[in-house]
Amino acid sequence: MIEFTMPALGSDMDEGTLDQWLVKPGDTVHRGQIVAVVETTKAAVEIECWHDGTVDELLVPVGTTVQVGTPLATLREADGSATREPAARAPLTVAPGTAPARTPHPRISPPEAPGHRRFVSPAARRLAASLRIELDAVPGTGPQGSVTIGDVERAATAPAAAPPAAIPEAGRAAKAAARAAQMRTSIAAAMSRSKREIPHYYLAHEIVLETSLTWLTARNAQRSIDERVLPAVMLLKAVGLAAQRFGEFNGFWRDGGFLAATGVHVGVGISLRGGGLVAPAIHDVPDKKLDQLMDDLTDLVARARAGSLRSSEMSDPTITVTNLGDQGVDTVFGVIYPQQVALVGFGRPAPRVRVIAGDVEGSRGIGIVTTVNATLAADHRASDGHRGALFLTAIDELLGQPDLLEK
Repeated sequence: MIEFTMPALGSDMDEGTLDQWLVKPGDTVHRGQIVAVVETTKAAVEIECWHDGTVDELLVPVGTTVQVGTPLATLREADGSATREPAARAPLTVAPGTAPARTPHPRISPPEAPGHRRFVSPAARRLAASLRIELDAVPGTGPQGSVTIGDVERAATAPAAAPPAAIPEAGRAAKAAARAAQMRTSIAAAMSRSKREIPHYYLAHEIVLETSLTWLTARNAQRSIDERVLPAVMLLKAVGLAAQRFGEFNGFWRDGGFLAATGVHVGVGISLRGGGLVAPAIHDVPDKKLDQLMDDLTDLVARARAGSLRSSEMSDPTITVTNLGDQGVDTVFGVIYPQQVALVGFGRPAPRVRVIAGDVEGSRGIGIVTTVNATLAADHRASDGHRGALFLTAIDELLGQPDLLEK
């Protein structure tokens, strides 16, 4: 029997709370379908199924907190056999001992188990907050009594009842503070592991952006405001293409060896409004045009800050980019996210005085050009400084030929 398990949504995740089942026994599911929502310290993550089949059993009740690797459900294939289904594409492995021993699980009945808190889909929770609807008064019609968007919409159009008691401001602040503290603990654990286990080396390189910014300005001038591309998207595309060429920076260090990734899925460092950060992936970056990457980045940032990400976005990053330029930082030296082997950082693009080519061939002069400081943090077990220098140089060359980024 193959089981659908709690995925590892990053090295800083040891456990998650099952917020919502979006399927029930007997439902047919397809590869890529969202079947559950899991609450982590960083976000409510939509868990995708990566197998076609029929739900046989739901093994974990809504509201239960379980460790990574715990069986959540079983699926039955079209031929009638049950199947063990990993909960996310290419999940990160977990250190030995984090997953509990597997024991028989009773079949879960549809009604919500007594004593468990009510659960609300992330989208329904956001809608209720925007409409100022008290969720405790909304009947849930979703799986196991969970509250859906439709439930909130019906509550919004229902006749007005007595105003619900307001949630004390102190209570909201305490809840937010507790969540922020949990996130800081998770981040600290992941970064401590990184510095303890990964032999980092660092390289820095100043990249002249004049050519690419001039090209982008002319390109954006032909488009409406909502169709324009940010310079950060060009940086992501350049990193993606360079990582495709230099595969030793695109993959994972697992079980004592380097495992090259089959695709380039760039993790994007995103700061959250309540504090902390996440680094979910934009998939297949080298294969996407700049417009698509801009759309993907906008969507990813919005959902990350709304606390609604997908399991594949959290488990799939093969290399990470952190961009602190908008915070006024000239240079950033990042810490590699385990089990990845590289992280690229970009500082603030700014006008700087540099030696530039003159009008006469071979001549030089002093001028002001826009540059950005790019850095590489890499795992010395998977690569060395010579290859790292070539990798950063490749990023520089790509940004100097912006037409290559549009393909």
